[in-house]
Amino acid sequence: MNLPNKITVSRIFLIPLFLIIMLAPLNWGEMMFLGAEMPVKHFVGALIFIIAATTDWIDGYYARKLDLVTNLGKFLDPLADKLLVSAALIVLVEMGLAPSWIVIIIISREFAVTGLRLVLAGEGEVVAAGQLGKIKTWAQIIAISALLLHNAIFELINLPFATIALWVAMFFTIWSGWDYFKHNKKAFVNSK
Repeated sequence: MNLPNKITVSRIFLIPLFLIIMLAPLNWGEMMFLGAEMPVKHFVGALIFIIAATTDWIDGYYARKLDLVTNLGKFLDPLADKLLVSAALIVLVEMGLAPSWIVIIIISREFAVTGLRLVLAGEGEVVAAGQLGKIKTWAQIIAISALLLHNAIFELINLPFATIALWVAMFFTIWSGWDYFKHNKKAFVNSK
């Protein structure tokens, strides 16, 4: 396993740590962060999420720089993104910080695209994430981070940035899903 793939796998291994910190009945007290009051464990969980999300950029950078782009990496990278984002969104619903219907739309798109990827893989085709997919992923990461940090800094100016970011993430999630299916509709054409 090459370095970029190891970095991707590290993202997957950070998910259980994130879940334990966010969901275990721990009380580390409250804190203020850039004008937002939040439990300390939410701040720590947000940092773990942000570190895990940052590995998405790092693994891609090294895969391209060292010419280590592999089919395993093309498979693992979007899978790691989907696992991390889905886990974080479900935690946000559990905490009452994200509406479940938006999370259902986002996760449903992820399942649909994963299913399409499996169909294409069955035909011997591994498709790397496109530009819209990358924008979608970063929009989701920004929204989740803002929600985990209780809209810090924007709370000071009374701007619901986290909510707006979640709507933007949902928009790019739907658009990139539609685009993915549009460009891969050949998977549904019966060639027999």
